[in-house]
Amino acid sequence: MASIISFIGKSNSGKTTLLEKVIGELTSRKYRVATIKHTAEEATLDTPGKDTWRHLRAGSKATAIGSDKRIVLIKPVKKKSTVEEMARLLGEDYDIIITEGFKQGPYPKIEVHRKEIGSPLTDIKNLVAIATDESLDTDVRQFSINDPVSITNFIEEEYIKSQNERVSFYVNDELMTLSVFPRQIITNLLLAAANSLKGVKSVRNLKIFYRK
Repeated sequence: MASIISFIGKSNSGKTTLLEKVIGELTSRKYRVATIKHTAEEATLDTPGKDTWRHLRAGSKATAIGSDKRIVLIKPVKKKSTVEEMARLLGEDYDIIITEGFKQGPYPKIEVHRKEIGSPLTDIKNLVAIATDESLDTDVRQFSINDPVSITNFIEEEYIKSQNERVSFYVNDELMTLSVFPRQIITNLLLAAANSLKGVKSVRNLKIFYRK
């Protein structure tokens, strides 16, 4: 799975505005970015009576709406979804996944802080940086809220380039943490199998799915 980093902060701190600039900077560097937004409200993407609503009501576990310009996936859930579950639905075709919100999640976090909004958030685990419009008395790395380039450089060096080669291995829908040795064994085995197939010239990525 691609690295995940969360932008957090109080309401009206400017999270979305800063995130837009960082996304623009990352995409200008040819990185593939995906985003996940947290909302306390129910995400309603389907309308009662419409075809997809009828599909789900009939028992479909998920449905997708496709047009010439976009695909919308609707998947009902019985419990609150985690960032990892949503990231898995996005797939592996991204260099970085950025979330807005999820301040209680386990992933690295950049807090967006403005003096006029009040004091920074407290008791935030895995806080790696603060984008702020004032100097703060903290050991956490600080960036100017008006300097998306430096923030992007930080994300690029710490969370994208460090995953230049990535192997994601799931067992029963759970992401396995692989040390160097088993990761190398799995990678070499899969590459050897793929390269032995007729018509394969260069392997840039592999996707394998097995269900028993």
